[in-house]
Amino acid sequence: METSYLPVDWVYREVIDEAITKQAKGKIFFFNQDSKIDSEEGMVVKMAEISGQGIFIFLETGKAIRIDRIITLFGKPGAAYDEYNAFANSCMDCNGGYEKEELN
Repeated sequence: METSYLPVDWVYREVIDEAITKQAKGKIFFFNQDSKIDSEEGMVVKMAEISGQGIFIFLETGKAIRIDRIITLFGKPGAAYDEYNAFANSCMDCNGGYEKEELN
């Protein structure tokens, strides 16, 4: 289930621009189209807007990642970090997780 693109604060775009300029390589954690946590490794070669879909980073491998779904970029928080943090700290019972009886 793909979510709608959300505007991204400039601070996150600056981190991406810096990574492109420095030709940095590393690991990127992000939410994929199914809203599951995913990761890729490599170097970000450009950032560009795809009409009607949002702004993406493109890795040297050809992989495209929407910037509003990035959790961390080379260890630095991305635009989706707060969403990930809230998910990680949420109560499993509140999110339809395990029932207490199932744990016994």
